[in-house]
Amino acid sequence: MTAPSAQQERRRRSILRRAGIAALILAALYLGLAYALLPALWRHHERQKGLDALPMTTVTALGIPGDALNVGLEGDEADVICAMAAAGWSPADPVTLKTSLKITGSVLFDRPYAKAPVSPLFYQGRREDLAFEKAAGRSADKRHHVRFWKVLDSGEDGLPVWLGAATFDRGVGVSHYTGQITHHIAPDIDAERDLVSADLAAAKKVDATYETSGVEPSVALRNGGGDFYYTDGEIRFSKLTKGCDSRNAQPETLPTPPLVETRGWVWRHVVTPIAALAHGAR
Repeated sequence: MTAPSAQQERRRRSILRRAGIAALILAALYLGLAYALLPALWRHHERQKGLDALPMTTVTALGIPGDALNVGLEGDEADVICAMAAAGWSPADPVTLKTSLKITGSVLFDRPYAKAPVSPLFYQGRREDLAFEKAAGRSADKRHHVRFWKVLDSGEDGLPVWLGAATFDRGVGVSHYTGQITHHIAPDIDAERDLVSADLAAAKKVDATYETSGVEPSVALRNGGGDFYYTDGEIRFSKLTKGCDSRNAQPETLPTPPLVETRGWVWRHVVTPIAALAHGAR
């Protein structure tokens, strides 16, 4: 076997060099797209610029990442309370010894408790400002619930801005992280976000709806109890009517950037059905 000639060796080195350069270019393109361009394109806060630098996940009292923020409201506190009541959501009782015993009795003996307390979550160092729930059965074992924090005193429309975390409690169990008794949530938190928005609109308390970016889209995030959840990463906002007035017309739907709208369509029709099957098999 003859050794390669000097010309063949130069050609081989030239090919390897070009291949190396091409690999570096492809790697740079991938890193730029995956970690810079596409995240920048997905993120949009044009309707609430003050949210751009804020975190989009709550934490537990132990500092464990909790529920994702997925609901937004614009309006004064009185309008929020009035609108949620009109939409069929009850304010949650504070956590006390009496209410803790009452919710325990509700779960164990299948008794109604429409205002059962919710465990505290924290955002920017403080627990929720408001919490509401909607019964999904006879007892507090299963329920829809949402916690709200006021994050801006005055947003783009000159109104207070609230961020909320809406989830569905599917049953009581043990936390995967701490071993404490807790509610476990259903994985599709986008469905709960949409329920809050739909209930407020049906109550005629919404002037307009729009979306902003929340957490990154994911099919395998965990909350403070260790439960998996999936989300397209969008926060759905409802701009409430002033003075809790009723709006006879349907709320105005403000447009979402086309790229984000396309991603949302793919998520709803492709990703969500697959994620639902995957999490249903757990």
